Amino acid sequence: MNLFRNLLFWIALAVLGALLAQMLLTHDHGFVLVRYGGYDYTTTLVRAIGIGLLALLVLWLLWKLLSFPFRSWSRHRDRQSRARLGDGLEALHQGHYQRAEKLLAQACEDPHGEAPARVAAAHAAWARGDAPLARQLLAGFGERHPASRAIAEAELALADGRPTDALVALDAPAAQPLPPRGLALRAEALATSGQAAQAYEMLGALRQQQALPGARLDDHEILWAAAALREAADANVLADRWETMTKALKAEPAVVAAYAERAAALRWEEAAAKSLEQALDARWDESLAERYGALPLGRLEQRRQTAERWLQAHPSSPALLLALARLAREQGQWTQAEDYLHRALAQGAGSEAWEELGHGFAARGDDARARLCYRNALHAARGEPVEAFADRDLRQRIFDEAASEDRDEHGMPRLRE
Repeated sequence: MNLFRNLLFWIALAVLGALLAQMLLTHDHGFVLVRYGGYDYTTTLVRAIGIGLLALLVLWLLWKLLSFPFRSWSRHRDRQSRARLGDGLEALHQGHYQRAEKLLAQACEDPHGEAPARVAAAHAAWARGDAPLARQLLAGFGERHPASRAIAEAELALADGRPTDALVALDAPAAQPLPPRGLALRAEALATSGQAAQAYEMLGALRQQQALPGARLDDHEILWAAAALREAADANVLADRWETMTKALKAEPAVVAAYAERAAALRWEEAAAKSLEQALDARWDESLAERYGALPLGRLEQRRQTAERWLQAHPSSPALLLALARLAREQGQWTQAEDYLHRALAQGAGSEAWEELGHGFAARGDDARARLCYRNALHAARGEPVEAFADRDLRQRIFDEAASEDRDEHGMPRLRE
């Protein structure tokens, strides 16, 4: 609008200048007759234009002089409002919530700064523990700034563990289309409320709007894909969601584990076993190897043969040794299962291996060893030293002592001084 006014002013000035130049060059200054109240006033056109411009200048100066107090007061109010907004935001950042709330509530009086001031004041009230006041401040928006109000209400609802209320606020018609922050909050609310499949479908829009950093979106993609698979109501829905995922996503351990667990729960053992086998053949992962032996997938002999094939390439994998022990125990071959378990413990397996060993001894009626194994399972879970068996031969004691060594966070033995 300012550009149009400036352009119109310069065009009018150019036309007036051209007209004056023409009159001066032709020596025809024109003639103006003004008749008013019985009197005649005559002058040249050039002089009449000059008098008119002078009159306009005087009126402009008079207007500026009369409006100066009002403009000064308005500028003073604007400066005060900006100062309150800045000081309030700084106080909120520093944790002076009561002071921030007071300053920001005063800054809300400025229409230009109302949106950030009111939102920040609501956050200050929430941080102070006054949730009703925070909601009252947001309600003060009325019909103004619907997107900002929806985002603020969704943030407070998610912080309070109310994802459904967050979705209601973000789905308000007046707030559409949602800005990037609103899209990110809506996806988070969907995932939190058990609708991870819909959150997963929003990843394309989130990437396009750059609502979150790329690394965080990659993490969310894995988390939401896994959650969507776990939420599948039946085998058909599970298969459809699995087929629509990318090849790279199907190789992620968390996603494969979620699919295998849900497929096993739906009695789809063949699909669950194949997904684990394909993922482990493509990229080895200890957590998937452990699940391969823990999930109720049937096909004991075939799974054991596959696990023994993997053992040739990963002989020191504690998760694989634990999986083989579980498969052998389910087949009724306790001697081999016990050997696998001691090897797993020597390679750094933790409480689960001790617990599995205790189950085996308890099933055979060896209560003393079972109690020792269960105690060791508790000690291992707490990071405490475990006890070795007293009635094992030299070779077996080597495995036990290796298993009882203090280990670091990577499962490697710590050097003793």
